[in-house]
Amino acid sequence: MAERLGVELVGDAELRELLGLALRRNPKRAHLLVSQVLGKHVPQHPSVVYAAGFDLGRRVRALLGDEGARRAVVLGYAETATGLGHCVADGLGDAPYLHSTRRPVPGVPRAGGFEESHSHATSHLLLPQDPRLLAADGHGPDGSPDAALVLVDDEFSTGNTVLNTIRALHERYPRDRYVIVALVDMRSPADRGRLAEFAAEIGARVDLVVRSTGTVGLPDDVLAKGQELIAGQEALRAAGDPVEQPPSRTPRTRIDLPWPAGVPDGGRHGFTRAHRALLEPALPALADHVAKALGDGPRRVLVLGFEELMYAPLRLATALEARTAAEVHYSTTTRSPVLAVDDPGYAIRTQLVFPAHDDPADGPGERYAYNVAGAGFDAVVAVVDSAGDTPALHAPGGLLDQLAAHTGQVLLAVIPSYVPRPPAAALPPASERQEDPHMLLPEPLRGPAFSSYAPDEVGWLLQDLSDTRLEAPTEEREEAIQSGGAHYAESLPVEYQPSAQYQELFKAALDLSAARIARAVGTVTETVLAERGPRPVLVSLARAGTPVGVLMRRWARVRHGIDLPHYAVSIVRGRGIDANALRWLAAHHDPADIVFVDGWTGKGAITRELAAAITEFEESEGVKGFNPEIAVLADPGGCVRTYGTREDFLIPSACLNSTVSGLISRTVLRADLVGPHDFHGAKFYRDLTGSDVSGLFLDTVTERFDEVAGAVDAEVKELLAADRAPTWEGWAAVERISEEYGIHDVNLVKPGVGETTRVLLRRVPWKILARRGAGPDLEHIRLLAEQRGVPVEEVDALPYTCVGLIHPKYTRGATGADGKAVESA
Repeated sequence: MAERLGVELVGDAELRELLGLALRRNPKRAHLLVSQVLGKHVPQHPSVVYAAGFDLGRRVRALLGDEGARRAVVLGYAETATGLGHCVADGLGDAPYLHSTRRPVPGVPRAGGFEESHSHATSHLLLPQDPRLLAADGHGPDGSPDAALVLVDDEFSTGNTVLNTIRALHERYPRDRYVIVALVDMRSPADRGRLAEFAAEIGARVDLVVRSTGTVGLPDDVLAKGQELIAGQEALRAAGDPVEQPPSRTPRTRIDLPWPAGVPDGGRHGFTRAHRALLEPALPALADHVAKALGDGPRRVLVLGFEELMYAPLRLATALEARTAAEVHYSTTTRSPVLAVDDPGYAIRTQLVFPAHDDPADGPGERYAYNVAGAGFDAVVAVVDSAGDTPALHAPGGLLDQLAAHTGQVLLAVIPSYVPRPPAAALPPASERQEDPHMLLPEPLRGPAFSSYAPDEVGWLLQDLSDTRLEAPTEEREEAIQSGGAHYAESLPVEYQPSAQYQELFKAALDLSAARIARAVGTVTETVLAERGPRPVLVSLARAGTPVGVLMRRWARVRHGIDLPHYAVSIVRGRGIDANALRWLAAHHDPADIVFVDGWTGKGAITRELAAAITEFEESEGVKGFNPEIAVLADPGGCVRTYGTREDFLIPSACLNSTVSGLISRTVLRADLVGPHDFHGAKFYRDLTGSDVSGLFLDTVTERFDEVAGAVDAEVKELLAADRAPTWEGWAAVERISEEYGIHDVNLVKPGVGETTRVLLRRVPWKILARRGAGPDLEHIRLLAEQRGVPVEEVDALPYTCVGLIHPKYTRGATGADGKAVESA
């Protein structure tokens, strides 16, 4: 910078220790002051980074006095100073904190905004959960009109950004006092005079607190020379031989941090004294959680934050630094494009470039991590909020992939993105508020920590009950269920362990039906895309719907290049859908975009259950827009409008239980385990990994997508023009069978290949009705029936391929509809 551009850094020895110089890829400003203690571009010990901001906060506290510090509000700048501002607020003690953001949040109104003229990304939004946070006219956090506003940035270079901010806020929220805080003051003599003039203009006191001062000497032609130098460097790189990076074998592990309930992930919507009191005691346990996942191997660890998410990763890093023998460093990713030159005298030695992974409002673009490659880190802990935990993060060329090429271990730690409640007209002081438990719901569970599916395939809106004993013998469960002593969702059947012969039947059935399933997947997905918008949110009904939801998501990606969000939720017959899961979905997505997905319909009981549950939820919650219609792979019962086929054929995912559904159990709803503000539960059967065919099923069907694409296009065209109104002929058939066989309970009649399979695997079957002449679709049914000693009765005029009859009036020892032995079937 000095030799090639003539840029001069003027200041004392401390200034030269605090700052380095680099060249921006920015036509508005050529140079970048690279802080050594900010934790943005240069990895630094987290204790050093935290102390830099905290000490500035202590100086502001001394300036304002204890009472003035308590009344103050701290505002930090996105993205570089979000962490610094938060540390300053910590130094003040009790002051609430807010930082500007470039991420708009649906449902949260703007309380202000301003422009940063020299930046590569200019617009700043102010989105406090409580708009009164910025007020100082008697309606502020404590009603005091003279509460100071403390504005924190990493550098005070010209003063334009800070003055623009104060001018914009002063028009809406006038106050008597402002304090400007920065690590370094690099203003020219002319700019220094402007601050006093500005204070007089608005009639307020404006103080300045900085750690070090200096100036930057810039030649008149520095912008032109800078662009010329960048062009030359890029030309040299383009002329070099490309280096092929072999696929990395570095292990990547994802953990969901036990983030304290009710604590925001940062200051985007405000961070109060009450939040601080919840976070501080939780930090040691958070650090221990990370340390356990890292193991004893890494000696040099980088905790890498994510753009505006600086404070939470920093505090995690400071706690890790205090509780481990490893050498811990901290930095964050950034939007800022900077030229990297591997020279000891240059501040930005290396760069990693990757696509944005949080679906930014201003569109896709490159993001960067500087001075990470070649720094010798044994492990990198990448910390993101859940909004940034997207398929793009995990994709080839994404951040995790880039990190894996330069370290021996990558650990992804995810913090739940805070979703504020709608602002109220008047809120009590933060210390007196009680958090809405519905807003404290955890983020979805994901593989490999929960399920064998990849983390981007599905997020489970469930709680993990893997360590709870829930299984009971099938006969005991059936007797308890039919006697009214227990609901079927209060326990789990013992997982069926398929014989070698049955496993071979599954594989043969999969080979036989893969193309037919692929065609149905394509048909239902294209119908959803055509009728429910270009980017629906798939919500599968766990667990039978989950493999179908994954396949629909894959079809959309393979055929259209779009990544659809996909979640799995619990619905229980007689109890409805998980209302907390609906609350989570409504807080994170437009309810109108939600598409419920299931594997197949039987008689349509779940279809009716869902419709009733959605109506009840919307009436009680005041949330509108959910469409209760289910999209299914197969609709032999004629219960829905959106389906892949109405044939009743063998869907191999119905042949098994957890081992074809990501090793997840059926869902559980029991009062002593699931509280009023909990998700329903399920278990992850890790011990069945050796028998898991979930990936085999998905991959085998996915491989047939191209083969069936033409047939799908033709079929969808016909379907969209056809009358697809539900006929409910399946329900009528079930009622007839229930009376004809003396059962008198439609819940014990399970029509269709999928439901009949479930009867044989999970209930006490009485008999199987099979359509006369049914072929290979029933081979696994006949095998299971033989193994369990269940008669198979062939009948004519059956609208389904088969129907399973659960043993009516079951007691251990009974065999007939009247609860007594039957002489002949």
